[in-house]
Amino acid sequence: MAFSLASSAFPEAGTIDKKHTCDGSDVSPPLSWKDPPPGAKSFALIVVDPDAPAGAWVHWVLYNVPGTAASLEEGLDKQESLPNGAKNGASWGVNDFSRIGYQGPCPPPGKPHRYVFKLYALDTMLSMPAKAGRFDIEKAMKEHVLAETQLMGKYGR
Repeated sequence: MAFSLASSAFPEAGTIDKKHTCDGSDVSPPLSWKDPPPGAKSFALIVVDPDAPAGAWVHWVLYNVPGTAASLEEGLDKQESLPNGAKNGASWGVNDFSRIGYQGPCPPPGKPHRYVFKLYALDTMLSMPAKAGRFDIEKAMKEHVLAETQLMGKYGR
């Protein structure tokens, strides 16, 4: 089996439920993964809208998810502010809204946008300052990616 990512909130290339967007409760969708590679010590998740008018727009950055994890619960980031960006061993990165946590789809009216949830299996825990950005995290994990998988959902207004 191959490393794979899924959500009970939407199928691959399907429509992301309004609940997980700015038009709803804006809570993060539940995610689960199967068959990570042996030796995965942590996971990193980066969610990007490649169709945003300003270019690829980052909606969610999470890293140092323990290698023993196989899922992220719905609404994970809508809890209290995270000291030093950490919760349950995971650390929040800063999205392009200059916030930590999940900010759901909120495209301008028109053609639906794609939202790519990319999960990386890493051979280490990343040593990063709290609230690191996408590019810093990608640079830090560059030599540590064992495998990656993605799930794409769509949302339009």
